[in-house]
Amino acid sequence: MTQDPPWYPHLFARMRRASGAWGLVVVRGRSMQPTLYDGDRLLVRHGAVPRPGRLAVVRLPDGVLAVKRVTMRRPDGWWVERDNPDEGVDSWLVGAVPDGDVVAVVRARVWPRRRRRL
Repeated sequence: MTQDPPWYPHLFARMRRASGAWGLVVVRGRSMQPTLYDGDRLLVRHGAVPRPGRLAVVRLPDGVLAVKRVTMRRPDGWWVERDNPDEGVDSWLVGAVPDGDVVAVVRARVWPRRRRRL
């Protein structure tokens, strides 16, 4: 199990004071490997509009929150996909994600630091 960096709680508290629209998300599972790994911490912006090619936090039909890659806008919602074809659920299995189920847009990975772009 990974341990939070010492600055993690302070960063979160500052972001909450600055704006309620920012948040932190912890990745669980392997569906977004090799881009994201279990335990990664992400800075997200609630209420932001996703753009194709970017990552977003979405609510899947079973109620689970998941990080997925937005690939296109369709009349019935956003088409989202996983980076790891062998793991997880995406629009190929459940269809497009309605606008109301796009919870947040990923802005950056805050922990651990890697050079790979999201």
